[in-house]
Amino acid sequence: MIEVKTPATDKDISQLKVGDKIAISGTIYTGRDAALPKLVKAIENNETPFDLEGIAIMHTAVSDAGIAPTTSNKYEIESTIPFLSENGVKIHIGKGSLSEKTVDELNKNNSIFVVCPPTAALISNKVLKKECVAFEKEGIEAIYKLKVDKIPGIVTIAHGKKI
Repeated sequence: MIEVKTPATDKDISQLKVGDKIAISGTIYTGRDAALPKLVKAIENNETPFDLEGIAIMHTAVSDAGIAPTTSNKYEIESTIPFLSENGVKIHIGKGSLSEKTVDELNKNNSIFVVCPPTAALISNKVLKKECVAFEKEGIEAIYKLKVDKIPGIVTIAHGKKI
């Protein structure tokens, strides 16, 4: 298991390859269908609610029942991945396969896509602290800042290659 700390650097990402099993520690942000398009608009309007450089974003909602990745190839999510990668996001965490266009954009921006096992109880136990940081009106689909310890995942897209 390769440990990856956030914020991740280009060097950190360059050393990972498809199939690597990783454990992410540090801060990750959350977002899905409702919040990610709003985050893109905020960035386009120079109203970025937090520093994106080297961060990880998990495609999930946050509730007391737990967290678990949602399908990342939904239009409202996948369409944001290239733009967010271009603006500093290094690790996208979710599930499902992504289009060749998104694979190319991840490669261009030295960002990766990580599939996280859909085990809400396991992942929830890795969350040390949570704080809503943007779009609170979206409830459990708002963007949260999570302090995590060793979130498991497998690199499925890196450097133009995918599983």
